[in-house]
Amino acid sequence: MRIWRICRVCYACEAFSGDGARRFGGRWNSRGTPMVYASTSLALAAMELFVHLEPNQAPDDLVYISAELPPGEPALRWDQSTLPPNWWGDELGPVRDLGDSWVRSAQSLAVLVPSVPIRPEWNVLVNPLHPGLAQLQIAPPKPFHFDTRIFSAR
Repeated sequence: MRIWRICRVCYACEAFSGDGARRFGGRWNSRGTPMVYASTSLALAAMELFVHLEPNQAPDDLVYISAELPPGEPALRWDQSTLPPNWWGDELGPVRDLGDSWVRSAQSLAVLVPSVPIRPEWNVLVNPLHPGLAQLQIAPPKPFHFDTRIFSAR
C-alpha cells in the first residue's frame, strides 16, 4: 500500500521518524510517544494538513512524500465501531492510550484509522519503533502547493 505525507521541506528528511508527533502529541499518540501520521491518498493528506492551518496561511515550502508499505501492512484496521466513543472529539485520552499501547506493543508496522475530517476515508499510523520500518520504501520529496483559492474562500 502506498501512503502519503505532506510536510515543510525542512522536515522532509525526518518525515517518517515520528519525531514531530513525539514532541507535540497528536490525536492517536501522547507527547513522548513517536508516531508517523500518513494518509491513503495525497488528497486526504492535504485535507488533514489544511484543517490545521490558519485561515490566511498558505505555506509555500511544502513537499509531499509517498512511501510503499511492505507486504502485509497495514496489518490492523481500527473501525469506527471498535474505537472509543466520540473518538473524533476533543477528549483525546482514550484514543491516545490506544495508540500509545499499539506503539509499545510493536504488534504491527502500520494500522488503518478513520480520518476525522472525512470519516469514510482512512489514514495510516506508522510505528517508527517497529523493526519493519527499515522495509518502508520512501520516495524522494516533491514540491506541494495548495491552490490559493482554497485560502481566499475561508
